[in-house]
Amino acid sequence: MINIIWAFMIIIGVLYAMVNGTMEQVNAALFTSANEAVVITIGLISVLVFWLGMMKIAEGANILQFISKVCRPVVEKLFPEIPKDHPAIGYILSNMTANVFGLGNAATPMGIKAMKEMKKLQDSEEASRSMITFLALNTSGLTVIPTTVIAIRVQYDAVSPTEIVGTTLFATIVSTVAAIILDRFFFYRDSRKRGK
Repeated sequence: MINIIWAFMIIIGVLYAMVNGTMEQVNAALFTSANEAVVITIGLISVLVFWLGMMKIAEGANILQFISKVCRPVVEKLFPEIPKDHPAIGYILSNMTANVFGLGNAATPMGIKAMKEMKKLQDSEEASRSMITFLALNTSGLTVIPTTVIAIRVQYDAVSPTEIVGTTLFATIVSTVAAIILDRFFFYRDSRKRGK
């Protein structure tokens, strides 16, 4: 569906440019944007590779295992439907750890695997409570180090690319707490309805 929406928006934009007589400006913007996209992508690759390397070092030093061990009780409380030794818990912890370090691209495969494992726990085609909770937490995205945003700021020669760390941390803490509160509210409301 989203592909249809994007295609529709592009077609409308090109048709409007043709009617309005600004097709040359559209072409210039197209090639300029393509050039910028390549430059930004190369810059992001270097930062992503650096942080993935740091994650590998942290994994080798058992830092990720320590973080997982510390976070496991919280994750088990947030996902009571998932058995404690189920692989989904490990994928959820890996996804959340990668998100904390601002590695959204590295977190995505773990998130997909977590969803697949949670899907195996149910027969229905509807999203389970655990899937909804995971999606809410993933969307709110608690981030300590926003590596992707820092990389983009470096690409555009920001005076202080890392000055956003504090505000990002504050904003993501607020969004994560809000996501958990809303998720629990709807969880308990639905539980009471089913109890009646």
